Amino acid sequence: MHIGKRQVCQSEPNGAEASRTPPMRRQGRILVCLAVMAALASTVGLGQQPRESKTPEIDSQSNPLPDANQQMLMRQQQARKQSFEAVNAERKKIIADESTMLLKLATDLKTEVDKTDKDTLSLSVIRKAEVIEKLARDVKEKMKLTAGTN
Repeated sequence: MHIGKRQVCQSEPNGAEASRTPPMRRQGRILVCLAVMAALASTVGLGQQPRESKTPEIDSQSNPLPDANQQMLMRQQQARKQSFEAVNAERKKIIADESTMLLKLATDLKTEVDKTDKDTLSLSVIRKAEVIEKLARDVKEKMKLTAGTN
């Protein structure tokens, strides 16, 4: 039975078309299908990272290397930070030493004041009080400098 240009095979169910294409043409179609499938598989595979790679790729545009000026500025900032930390540590040591000296002078002053009567103060007691006052102001100023820079 002929319908238009197609031939329907009477022996196959549902009236399937009879494959009357030459074998070379059929092989060509198979090769074209395989090529299309390979092309699709490669384009889909490009967007995915291989599972074997454990280190992520770094995009040079998102994380550029600093130029020479930036490197110099970073080195200067590091040097300033290190020198500040060294000076600050020295300042803290001086404050601690002066505080212990202040404590010693204050206890000495207290013992001398306890030895004198309530109506008379010696000249040495007044001088020690002035030294303590001056040292206390110095410690206070150094503490302000340390606290102000942090």
